Amino acid sequence: MKISGEAKLIRIFIGESDRWHGVPLYEAIVRKVREMGLAGATVIRGVEGFGANSRIHTAKILRLSEDLPVLIEIVDKEDRIAAVLPLLDEMISEGLITMERVEIIKYTHEKKKSQSS
Repeated sequence: MKISGEAKLIRIFIGESDRWHGVPLYEAIVRKVREMGLAGATVIRGVEGFGANSRIHTAKILRLSEDLPVLIEIVDKEDRIAAVLPLLDEMISEGLITMERVEIIKYTHEKKKSQSS
C-alpha cells in the first residue's frame, strides 16, 4: 500500500477516562478506524492540559489525575476521513475534533512475506 499527496489530519482531544461501551474511548476509536481501513491512527497521552471546563489535568506526583489528556491523530485521504466523521460525532460526547490539510510525503506498507518460505 502506498499513499502520497494531499490528505487530511484529524486531531481528537479527549480524556483518558472517557469510555465507549465500557472500553476506553481512544481504544474504541483506534479499533473502529482500523476496521474501516484507514491508513493509521496514533494515541498520545498528555502530561498536562485543560479543556472547556478549564480544570487542569496533570501527571505531577503531588496532584495525581486519573483523567489525563489524550490526543488521537488520524491521517488519510479526504474521502476516507469524511467517511469516519459521522462515527466520531456519535462516539465523542465531550471533546474537541480538529481537521487540517496535510501533505503526505511518504506512506508505504509492504505485506509480510509468508512464514512458509
